[in-house]
Amino acid sequence: MTPAWPRLLPAAVALAALIFGQDALSLAPNRLMPGVPLPAREVLPGWAWLLLPLLALGTAPWRHAPIAASAALLVLLAALGAAAAGLLEGAAPAARATLGATAWVALGATAALVFWPGQRRLLAAALLALGLGALAWGGVLDGLSLAVEFRARREAVGAALLTHLWLSLAALALALALASVLALAGLASTRLTGFLDALLGGVQVVPAIALFGLLVPLLAALLGVFPGLRAAGFGAIGATPALIGIALYLSLPLLRALRTGLTATDPAVLQAATALGMGRGRMLAWVRLPLGLPHFLGGLRVAAVQAVGLVTLGGLVGAGGLGALVFEGMAQFATDLILLGALPVVALALAVDAGLGVLERRA
Repeated sequence: MTPAWPRLLPAAVALAALIFGQDALSLAPNRLMPGVPLPAREVLPGWAWLLLPLLALGTAPWRHAPIAASAALLVLLAALGAAAAGLLEGAAPAARATLGATAWVALGATAALVFWPGQRRLLAAALLALGLGALAWGGVLDGLSLAVEFRARREAVGAALLTHLWLSLAALALALALASVLALAGLASTRLTGFLDALLGGVQVVPAIALFGLLVPLLAALLGVFPGLRAAGFGAIGATPALIGIALYLSLPLLRALRTGLTATDPAVLQAATALGMGRGRMLAWVRLPLGLPHFLGGLRVAAVQAVGLVTLGGLVGAGGLGALVFEGMAQFATDLILLGALPVVALALAVDAGLGVLERRA
């Protein structure tokens, strides 16, 4: 059982933000204009202070603490939604009730309690997702500006999410194929190890934006020499440079994980396998790969989370995905549109990390 005192800090931050903060919500004339900040103590309904006992349970030294924190987060969201609906009563149709810095600090601190390492964390996350769905379906959050922006762009957000997932999986698969070939080549010839590390390590120090920028003219020149590639679906902008650039970034952690897993087998085990008449292929499939699985999954976990984040930058080269919403929001100075692209990226990264973390621990 983990001690309770470290969890007191995020709970204290959440309460301090709600009690002393001055901008839990802001009422703006439209989606682009700044609003009038309003403190939580003035706009939240009285039942919102159910947070106090729930946060206390969320910091208690028991295994259900993350579930109590999840309930506290849902109560806080429902209270903010009710407050936003109250502010919009009698306001102009274009008026927006936007979450302020105080609300985001309180929500983030409470979410930290939900995802705090320990027991019942995944169950708490699942209950939180169900609760969010119930609040959205019941219209509790409809008054919040972020929900209004989502309703206006529901189809675009859904398409961007699917594109983001596809790009992440495709880049990860491409990087895994490249890393597997390089790992096997390094296993056959140790001289290649240093060269491959230096080559892929050099890619890591290049900023992603610069790498994408370099790939665009290089691919344009390549397509000029081989126009048939364009007919096959390749392009100088769009998914092609994004996938190549992201795969290059992901290859190094995958290569190191594969190499560590392939070389981690006890020499005595390899000698026994050789004595049984196993060749290199059977030894790789039946001995090295199964014994190196924990290392493989560790590298895959890191690379998968990186893929979800790096695909966001693919919006800069026309690859689409949630990054396109983020950059569109930046161009319009629309905070809600930025969050509409950024928040799903954070949720995807957390979900991927948690899911692969479970597989890694079991392996």
